[in-house]
Amino acid sequence: MKKQEQNSASASELLAMERTKLANIRTLLAYIRTSLAFFAASAALIQFFDKNVKLEITAYISITFGVILLIIGFIHYYRSNKWIKVINRLK
Repeated sequence: MKKQEQNSASASELLAMERTKLANIRTLLAYIRTSLAFFAASAALIQFFDKNVKLEITAYISITFGVILLIIGFIHYYRSNKWIKVINRLK
């Protein structure tokens, strides 16, 4: 009986770790999607409002935010991935 409980506990721990890995990847994809939205918005501002200096400055600021967000997303992903590997080694 105890062995069966141990197997189910280890299976649930394994599934929980897989869910954590998938959540980490999903978070990275959300960062990428958001930064792409900033890039698309800034491209639209530059393309359609090239005469307006204020909107052009806003577009370049938006590009900067997109790049910063992309970098933050990758840093978060690699840090979380490192901690996931550490936790896997402890078990």
